[in-house]
Amino acid sequence: MPAYDAQRFDPPAPLAAVVLRARDRRKSLSGVAMQIDSGADVTAIPAASVNQLGLEADEHRRYELMAFDGTRRVANSVQCDLAFLGQVYRGTYVIVEGDYGILGRDVLNQISLVLDGPRLEWREEHALE
Repeated sequence: MPAYDAQRFDPPAPLAAVVLRARDRRKSLSGVAMQIDSGADVTAIPAASVNQLGLEADEHRRYELMAFDGTRRVANSVQCDLAFLGQVYRGTYVIVEGDYGILGRDVLNQISLVLDGPRLEWREEHALE
């Protein structure tokens, strides 16, 4: 099971590795670190990953972001595919600085995860049918 990250976060936070892919499928980038954050409305992609893929920011789709402390800033967005837990999510994601991104509810609401804080690990929950 994937572990929480105690080096970047205090207290430790669930971190996932995703694959980002350009829409034209010519380039992909695996192992992109993303914090699992059910408090985030949207998914945010690290700017370094956007640059590595050679993606162009959509200057017409900018979003105002508000952090938990109330600070606000405007962020560019990019269209790409995000692969996580065997599913591909085609979307528009905001671009953030830093060495990790954020998996928000726009993706998380489509899957079932168990966050096991006492064990500092997380896993996908498979529905019983």
